[in-house]
Order: sequence, then C-alpha cells, then structure tokens
Amino acid sequence: MTTYESEVKTIASGAEMVFGLISDLNNLQLLKDDPRVQEKLSDLTFDTDSCTFSVDMLGKVGFRIVEREPFSTVKMEVFDVPVQMNFWIQLKQVSDNDTKMKLTLKAELPMMIKMMVDSKLKEGINLIAGYLADGITKKLNS
Repeated sequence: MTTYESEVKTIASGAEMVFGLISDLNNLQLLKDDPRVQEKLSDLTFDTDSCTFSVDMLGKVGFRIVEREPFSTVKMEVFDVPVQMNFWIQLKQVSDNDTKMKLTLKAELPMMIKMMVDSKLKEGINLIAGYLADGITKKLNS
C-alpha cells in the first residue's frame, strides 16, 4: 500500500461542527460551484454516503463512507477504479474555534500504475484538502 497525506488544513470552527458537515456528503454540493473544482472534475453527484465524479484521463470515480468516528474521522472506500483505494479525513480540535484537518489516501498500486499516477495523487490529495477546507469554511460562514 502506498500512502499519500495532505497538508494539515485549519478550519475556524469546532470539530463537532466540521464533522457534521463532512459526515453527510450532501454538504459537498457547494463544491460544484467552485471554479477550481469545475476545471478538474465533472459530473459530480452526491448523496448522504457517497459521491461520484469524472476525472480527465481516469473516467468515473466514486467514494462512499464506510465508517464515521464522531468528531474525529470519516473513513471512505473508493470505487469504480481499477485498484483498491481507501481514504479518510481526520479532524483534531485544538481549541473552540480551531480544528485541524488532514486527508490520508492509501492505494494498492501496481508499479506501472504508480509511476503514471504518483505525482497526480500527491497533488490531488492536497487539492482536495484545500477545496474541502475552503468549502467547509464557506458553508460555516453562510
């Protein structure tokens, strides 16, 4: 398994509030309007437990929540991809209005595929973390 970790992002809210948003994937609908997301992903669909989208040169990808640990972790499995991948969102509240968030992706990648997608996955996990942190902040401030 290859592991990819995002940079730690800061969200100006408590972990309970952030967890409430990320544990229902319907709340990610707001990402559809983000121009940065629109240039990378298309055909985004969401429900409470899953999300699907299309990525250039990869096709349709989806993920679904498989476990929720209140106020700390949301674990997901990736589907519609030719390799096994899982990722999770970790939260750590450091004060009343300061929650740290990090995304971790683990993938079972054959060497040939790893050589082709390694840099994209490293870049992608950070982009997703940034989009997610921005979207959560926007939702909390609306």
